This record gives sequence, C-alpha cells and structure tokens, in this order.
Amino acid sequence: MLSSGREMIFRIPALLLAISVHEYAHAKTADALGDPTARLSGRMTLNPLAHLDPLGLLMLWLLRFGWAKPVPINPMYLRPRRRGIILVSLAGAVANIITATILLILLKLQFIPFNSVLAGILELAMWYNLFFAVFNLIPIPPLDGSKVLAELLPRRISYQLGQYEQYGPILLIILLYMRGLNIILIPLASGIYDILYRLTDFLVFGIIYKVLLHF
Repeated sequence: MLSSGREMIFRIPALLLAISVHEYAHAKTADALGDPTARLSGRMTLNPLAHLDPLGLLMLWLLRFGWAKPVPINPMYLRPRRRGIILVSLAGAVANIITATILLILLKLQFIPFNSVLAGILELAMWYNLFFAVFNLIPIPPLDGSKVLAELLPRRISYQLGQYEQYGPILLIILLYMRGLNIILIPLASGIYDILYRLTDFLVFGIIYKVLLHF
C-alpha cells in the first residue's frame, strides 16, 4: 500500500491513464462510425496531453472529482445517428472497464512485486478506471450516461429534460459535497470489481497452467 503522501503523487499517472483511455475510446468509436471530427482535432490518441483540462485534472487529483476536455463529436456524421451517439457515449466506460480488467490480471499474475510502488500505481489505476466507468454512466449532464438516456427516451421527454442540462454540473457538485456520489460510485465500482475478480480467476489460472506446461 502507498502512504497518503506518496499516493497523492502516484495518483497522477493512474488518473492520466484512466482519462486517456476514456477519451481515446470516444474518439476512436466516433471515427469508426463515420465522424472524423475528433481525429482531425488530434484527439484520437492515448497521449494524455491531448485530453487534459488543467483545472479538471487538479480537481480530480485533490477532490477525486473532475473532468477532461470533451472529445468533439458531430452527430450528423454518425451512421446510424441515434445508435452511434449511444455507442460513442458508452465507449469510454467500456474502455475503462477493459483497462481495469487488464490491470487486474497483471496484478494477479504478480509479475510485479505486490508491495512495490509500480504495483501500487497499477492498483490505483485499476480503481480509477472502474470509478471513471461508473461515474461517467451517471445520467446527469454533461456525463456520458445523460447522452445515452437522452437517445433512449422518447424525443418529447428527452427535449424537456434537455432544458435542465445547464443545472447538471451544479447537481454533481452538490452530490459531491454531500458525499452522495460515494453512495453511487463505491458500491457499483466494488460490484464490478467483484465480478471481474471472479471472471479473471479462470483466465489467470489458464495462463499459469500454460506457463507451467513449458517447464
């Protein structure tokens, strides 16, 4: 485990990984569905510098609540449009969960000493990816979950809810201040972790078994 002071420092690479994976997935999916906007804007990259919002990163580092620069998307290019918006919106969370799964497998295989600094960073990165996935699926604007919900609801209801979009960030700040987000994020992220832990047991066992066969 990392001490609190060292955790503050090593939180940065863990956060950068989660942010980069999330935003790259949005850009890559949009480009695959016909929208070149993110690619032409230089956002289809895992380079964290392309995605950073300095204030958002500082807030993430200090308060564990923040944001990256939104990936520019032009829904008019997406084919099919409605399904495309949903897929692009979900892509970030899916990529975070896949990344968390890979990191969990690496930690389980113990190629890296369990008590090392690198293992601590990987563990932080795994949890940040899970929290990013769950957080961004909350259906409150401007989070990805709100875009998915808007496309699934009837147009009339979606339009009515859109009138309150400007209050979304305020609601998120209130929930953060009242620790309401913890009630949502911690159980859901922990639940996903438990599922991944059980599923990766089989994969890790298979990898170890194949390695032993070669000796």
